[in-house]
Amino acid sequence: MTQPALVRGYEVVIGFETHAQLSTASKIFSGASTRFGAEPNTQACAVDLALPGTLPVMNRGAVERAIRFGLAVGATVAPMSIFARKNYFYPDLPKGYQISQYEIPVVQGGSVEFFVDGEPMRVNLTRAHLEEDAGKSLHEDFHGMSGIDLNRAGTPLLEIVTEPDLRSSKQAVEYAKALHTLVVWLGICDGNMQEGSFRCDANVSVRKPGGPLGTRREIKNLNSFRFLQQAIDYEVQWQIDQIEDGQAIRQATVLFDPDSGETRMMRTKEDAHDYRYFPDPDLPPLVIHADWVAEVRAAMPELPGALAAALRSRDGLAAYDAAMMTASRAMADYYQAAAAACSQPKLVANWLMGEVSKRLNSQDLDIAASPVSAAQLGQLIARIADGTISNNAARQVFDALWTSGGTVDALIDSLGLRQMRDSSALEAIIAEVLAANQKSVDEFRAGKDKAFNALVGQVMKASKGKANPAQVNELLKRALG
Repeated sequence: MTQPALVRGYEVVIGFETHAQLSTASKIFSGASTRFGAEPNTQACAVDLALPGTLPVMNRGAVERAIRFGLAVGATVAPMSIFARKNYFYPDLPKGYQISQYEIPVVQGGSVEFFVDGEPMRVNLTRAHLEEDAGKSLHEDFHGMSGIDLNRAGTPLLEIVTEPDLRSSKQAVEYAKALHTLVVWLGICDGNMQEGSFRCDANVSVRKPGGPLGTRREIKNLNSFRFLQQAIDYEVQWQIDQIEDGQAIRQATVLFDPDSGETRMMRTKEDAHDYRYFPDPDLPPLVIHADWVAEVRAAMPELPGALAAALRSRDGLAAYDAAMMTASRAMADYYQAAAAACSQPKLVANWLMGEVSKRLNSQDLDIAASPVSAAQLGQLIARIADGTISNNAARQVFDALWTSGGTVDALIDSLGLRQMRDSSALEAIIAEVLAANQKSVDEFRAGKDKAFNALVGQVMKASKGKANPAQVNELLKRALG
């Protein structure tokens, strides 16, 4: 892929860390529930609270989900990995350390592929490791104090870390969307960004082209794709302003304020040695045998990339169109159901990327919530393909389906949109149009192509839009000799 344009003469360099909450019913080292929305501190057991004498026990389901992700991105699933203690103090961290992985993560390498402006791109992954989440500090409901909710403490996370391969906020957003699609597709994460199930941290720096990497600042806990793009764009401009003013960039952790559209520093950024990592003595090495990996591989769903390749081969879709049809499991299911209903896969893809997406976006809906079902869209496209209605008429039917429901054929008849199929009736209309538009006839015969289009328009008008445009063209050319 061609590199994006420089920003004020600087190259933008972005690396990503994403925390995907794994879809287990219980926590990573205890049997406490991971259900969202419970009353504060009602889902924190003795292990989560780090009470004396408690010991962590590994959740097999969390490991299996990590294996599934590693296989999906073409990574190495480590036959043995180590859990470490990441030491830091924060009020919502009961133990005074977080159990994570450092030197030997469970997933090593791999890549994620996606499209940016129709062009393919690949981002390389450094690692993905298992760790526990911390609790949550609550500030809004307390005057002069903060509350601590430990329900999230011990919730299983897979932290997915990229190489610094991204060069613009647009690339970053498309990568984040592709990763979100993948983890939801695999069933390892519900992807609910509002509930914190999928949180993005962007490490952003700028440099002159060809120069050494700049000092990065980490934008934490971005929970929407729109905020992600806004935060990176602001941060890039801020860093360039600082450098142009002769100021040095300090490595730091920053937060994005959606109200002001600005980032602000939360703390100076720590390095790994500041956390004093060491192997957790309460947890033995995590050993993953080859037969377990094979078992997980056998149960894997068809991946988005593989399904997209199948759609290119079977349905004749372009690479970009196939990628859009597999942008989510819901989109893939909808597309395949609609295509099966009409045997017109290319037309289905065009409608989904055009009229359907436009309507969904205008109402902030997901394809799964579309008022027009896949079967209805398939039937509508079948009526275009067999010549029952024109494309313009189909849009009117689609609008009626979206707003009021009903059946395609009944709407075609009630709206009077069925195309004329009687060639003799159409020939009579054409004869009347030619007689009434002698000037256009003469201009066409003099070599002016625009005159022909004008005559087509008159015929369509005279037929009240019910004539088949292709048939009109054929019969009109025949009548004009």
